[in-house]
Amino acid sequence: MASPTGGTTPMAIAGRMVRERERLIGMSDEERAWRAKWLKDQELHHEPKRVPELERHFKNPIRRFYRAPLDKLCEILTPTIGFQKAYGVRFFLGKGLLAISGIYLGAYYFKYNANDWTRKGGWRVISSRRACNPGDPGFPKISERNKPSDYASRGFNNSPI
Repeated sequence: MASPTGGTTPMAIAGRMVRERERLIGMSDEERAWRAKWLKDQELHHEPKRVPELERHFKNPIRRFYRAPLDKLCEILTPTIGFQKAYGVRFFLGKGLLAISGIYLGAYYFKYNANDWTRKGGWRVISSRRACNPGDPGFPKISERNKPSDYASRGFNNSPI
């Protein structure tokens, strides 16, 4: 069975000063200096580091092309508002543009690609008759479809031809 320590006993590099009680008992100047150095070593500076060569290596040219405008915006905003906020603006602006373009494309498709007698495809929207119960005005409501050709005409009866 494999061991994460390779069969040796794990050693704590923090020493006895990792526990607050040990530090409150008292520390010598040497231990205090060692503790300060150890805490400074635990800090991660400038993480994550951005390496443009790795980005070019791991992201294909098409992805770099469509990401370029928002990446440029992020670069422009970073000195003024910081990287985290600039990346947030970049992220939400991109998602917002995708959502708006999806809504516009859907509206365009529904408006100009209706399922009627002139084409085979398109979205077919069928509305049901309104319910008319006893006691409602206009009861009994009679259908507007009087002859068999009114059913499934897909707008042919209303065409100017």
